[in-house]
Amino acid sequence: MWEKLRDDFYQNFIADDRWKYITDGLQNTLIITFFAVLIGIVLGFLVAIIRSTYENTGKLKVLNAICSLYLAVIRGTPVVVQLLIMYFVIFSTTNPGQVFTAVLAFGINSGAYVAEIFRSGISAIEKGQFEAGRSLGFNYFQTMWFIIMPQAFKNVIPTLANEFIVLLKETSVAGYIGLQDLTKGGDIIKSRTYSAFMPLVAVAIIYLIMVTVFSYLVKLLERRLHKSEH
Repeated sequence: MWEKLRDDFYQNFIADDRWKYITDGLQNTLIITFFAVLIGIVLGFLVAIIRSTYENTGKLKVLNAICSLYLAVIRGTPVVVQLLIMYFVIFSTTNPGQVFTAVLAFGINSGAYVAEIFRSGISAIEKGQFEAGRSLGFNYFQTMWFIIMPQAFKNVIPTLANEFIVLLKETSVAGYIGLQDLTKGGDIIKSRTYSAFMPLVAVAIIYLIMVTVFSYLVKLLERRLHKSEH
């Protein structure tokens, strides 16, 4: 049994440097996740501001309608379909690169969920905070920027961190456009050795380790924020 496991390990990871499929795929997965999160935060922040402004003042009606349509479409369709549309339809005549396409697709998808996270954080702030800002001579946007958003951002940081974890796992479908992410790396090894157990289990273990580490960091962050409130 041990000899078979040793032979399988050698064939799947050592022979022909097949372990590089895993490491290269992991690198792409982390790059896509990191930059997609950045896009999601920026896009989600803007959408949340527009929707909150419309709800509180009735202004930005056209932009709010566009944002509502964006949220409905993105949240109502699978991320893998969005990825395929981005690669085979939107960028069918140009080739910006698979990584860039994946970053953009996952970033736009994440932005829809981040927008609702930010909006819920803004809604949780007492209405009296707006009145306090006005009493200090701030206009609506100054009140939102200097008073409301710092409090809202602090409240939603743990949820944003969890969104990072969710996005990390969602990137496993990037292989649909031929991109060698972590999951695709394990699949390539499987196609070379005709052995599915060891490469796929290795991929699962790596995802589990990353999610466990990031989840632990989120808990530490939540404790730190909880202590700061006291």
